[in-house]
This record gives sequence, C-alpha cells and structure tokens, in this order.
Amino acid sequence: MAKTDSTRSKAIIKAGWLFILTNFLLAVFNVIIGLISGSLAITSDAAHSLIDSISGILIIISEKLASHKKYAEKREKIERITTILVALIIIAAGIHIIIEAIEKLTEAEEIEFSIWTVLVLIGSIAAKLALAVYLKRAGKRHKTTVLTASGTETMNDMLISVAVFISTIIYIIWHVDIEAYICFAISAIIIKAGLEFIFPHISHHHHHPLDIDPDHDHCHQDHK
Repeated sequence: MAKTDSTRSKAIIKAGWLFILTNFLLAVFNVIIGLISGSLAITSDAAHSLIDSISGILIIISEKLASHKKYAEKREKIERITTILVALIIIAAGIHIIIEAIEKLTEAEEIEFSIWTVLVLIGSIAAKLALAVYLKRAGKRHKTTVLTASGTETMNDMLISVAVFISTIIYIIWHVDIEAYICFAISAIIIKAGLEFIFPHISHHHHHPLDIDPDHDHCHQDHK
C-alpha cells in the first residue's frame, strides 16, 4: 500500500513539474511575441500562463504535504484548500485581464503581426491541449482533485488561445481590432472557471472536481 501511495505521489509531482515547465515556456514565448506585436490578447495569455506556473508550484507543495506521514489523514482537505488557492489565482488573472482590456479600449495602439505570431499561437494551442489531456487523465488515474482542476483550467487556456488566434487572423486579413472584446470574453471564461472550483454547485457538470469522493464517485463512474 505504501508503495502504491509513493508511486501515486511521484506521478502527481511529475505532473506538477510538467505543468510548471510547459506554462513557463509558453509564457516566455508569448511575452516575446506579445511585446513585439503589441498584442494585448497575446500578452494577457502569456500572463495567464505565468500565473498557471504558480498553480503548478501549489500542486507540488500540496502533494508533498499530503504524502507526509504527519498530514496523510488530511490529504483530502489539503487538496481542497490547494484547489481553492488555484481558483483564487485564476480569478485574479481574469480581473487583471479586464483591467488591461479597458485600458486597451481607452488607448488604442497599432498592432504588428508576423508569421512568428501565428506559429507561436498554433504551438501554444497544441501544447495546452496535450497538457490538458495529460493532467485530466493523471487526475482521474490517481484520483486527485488538484490535477483534475488544473487539467480543466488548461483546457480553458487552450480555448482562450484559440480565441486569440482567431482575433489575430481577423486583424491580419481585415485589419479589424477586436482584441479588447476577446479579452473581455477571456476574462469571463477564466473567472467562471475559478468560481466553479470554489462553488461547485454553479457548474452544470454532474461530477465537478471538488465533488469527487475517491472511494465512491470514481467507482460509481466506472460502472457507468
């Protein structure tokens, strides 16, 4: 049993480090492209990826505490607290993007896109999709709400990157700047995701990550 717990803990920490590394690299590339192009949407996406890296640190700290003998019996409580902390970070990111979008509307700036902008966005979408699938599967396999929550958030990030990509293509082809409005939509998605992790009842899903009972709900799902 101890060996199983150790394997589970190592798998969760590995996922946490992968989460941190992927989001940090995405943040670096998007910051560079965002500053060069002057795109608020890309810069906002970069900021969100950087904040997600902090969430990855919380995943590792949570698992280190939960796997310690002293806190073993409080694993579920630690995971719930960590998930809520991740949610608060998510909400803060959403509020920050709203502020940036308002400034964008009041102080319009010329945007310059290149082929590198498009390539980085496509790479960002692919990387986030792969990471989201990995985290969700790892969360389900090891029955941990923290990884499941992070996987859901990463999937939202991927959809946000798709929206940024679409706004970029629209600007390149028709020279219509809808970035501020895209940012408002991005912030709404982000804040909603954060609130759902704190208040599971506002989600329309039958089995929200915070509702998972390792000894009951997963078994129930296996029978479906």
